[in-house]
Amino acid sequence: MTRHINKILFVLSAAIVALVCLLLVPPARAQMLPESREEIQLSFAPLVREASPAVVNVYSERLVRQSANPYAGHPFFDRFFGPNAFGVPQDRVESALGSGVIVGSEGIIVTNNHVVDGADALRVVLSDRREFEAELVLADERTDLAVLRIDPEGEVLPTLEYADTRLVEVGDLVLAIGNPFGVGQTVTSGIVSATARTDVGISDYSFFIQTDAAINPGNSGGALIDNSGRLVGVNTAIFSRSGGSNGIGFAIPSEMVRRIVDSAINEGQVVRPWVGLSGQAVTSEIARSMELERPGGLLITEIYPDGPADLAGLRRGDILLKFDGRDVYDENGLRFLSATLAVGDSAPASILRNGEARTINLTVTPPPGATEADLVVIEGENPLSGAEVAQLSPALAEELRRDPFEEGVLVNRIARRSLAYRSGVRPGDVVLEVNGETISTVDQLIDALNVTDSAGDKIRTWEIAIDRGGRRLAETFRL
Repeated sequence: MTRHINKILFVLSAAIVALVCLLLVPPARAQMLPESREEIQLSFAPLVREASPAVVNVYSERLVRQSANPYAGHPFFDRFFGPNAFGVPQDRVESALGSGVIVGSEGIIVTNNHVVDGADALRVVLSDRREFEAELVLADERTDLAVLRIDPEGEVLPTLEYADTRLVEVGDLVLAIGNPFGVGQTVTSGIVSATARTDVGISDYSFFIQTDAAINPGNSGGALIDNSGRLVGVNTAIFSRSGGSNGIGFAIPSEMVRRIVDSAINEGQVVRPWVGLSGQAVTSEIARSMELERPGGLLITEIYPDGPADLAGLRRGDILLKFDGRDVYDENGLRFLSATLAVGDSAPASILRNGEARTINLTVTPPPGATEADLVVIEGENPLSGAEVAQLSPALAEELRRDPFEEGVLVNRIARRSLAYRSGVRPGDVVLEVNGETISTVDQLIDALNVTDSAGDKIRTWEIAIDRGGRRLAETFRL
């Protein structure tokens, strides 16, 4: 009898404990419900109301001459029937639509380069439907950014403040504001899905913020803002197989936007800083071989002599972990971080050398050497006559998107029907040697092509070695 009573008491005690737990600890679902009318009415509306006037629509117009007949302009038909045999081509205005962000109260607007590329006329429509003719101040294909200017006739326009994207984290709430499909200003919400995307392939300075906020055609150039209404980035692209939003959108971070805008206003051109090194991302395999705890950073494989990295004391074999307080994952990321600085700025570089952590101050400078302005046309009777050439340098490599560590003389263009064209030399070739002499400068090339023999007669035979796409080719020419 006593044993049954004890069992009943034990069951009752357990039931009482369970009941107390239920009363003291509310279910998780109850914790997620709003507890007041104010919480029910929480909304992004005040934020949007403040930020949206600084987002504009950008209309570009381009004059296109086109014939309705598909054979018009074909070389064969034009040759036998004449260029106007199928009627005179008609002019047609081709329009494109995008978005933009007012970043200067005096009428400075930033948008994507691909929104305004090739435009003959630009028009900006504010959120209150007022329209202004726009002037293109600067277009930068490398970053896919463009800066426009309108004249608000003394009115102070609403602007968006730049956010510090070093503080942006995955999971932060963001809003995208733009004009998708031309339906009118639209706001979508989402979170930051990823930061520092460097493998997207959209521009040369890839370091994108990824978001799942709906971004569609027409949103390009619009604003991605944080929950304080600051500009996190300029929406630039979507990943989509259908042309619509699939929840993967990319924005150019605000520090790059600020750098391009400052360059447009203060310098009128973009002078990109240079660090003078190249490297490869530290993979798991490299980390194991170097006995590192984990993969990460950029393994420095080349240092340009007397470049910024060399002068700062960096060495081959160093692992660059951070630059200017930001993690470095690969060479694209380092290129972006350096490009957000102005020429002459200094920033700390955190490295790992022989297992020891160090911090070195690095000052970025313009890339040295010849530029496209230094191109020279080879003349005279020689196999390269008619070729436009320049000595390879970091500055020229930056302009032509080549490896800054390449050496030799680059063939940039070739005149048709020239001796160089008939010799089979092509743009992009790099002249390495002429008659066994190593060629490093344009002057050396010109001298080697005009060597005379002991009798004072100009030589008529040249053995020229070139680099074409990483392959060494050598051929003998006689004139």
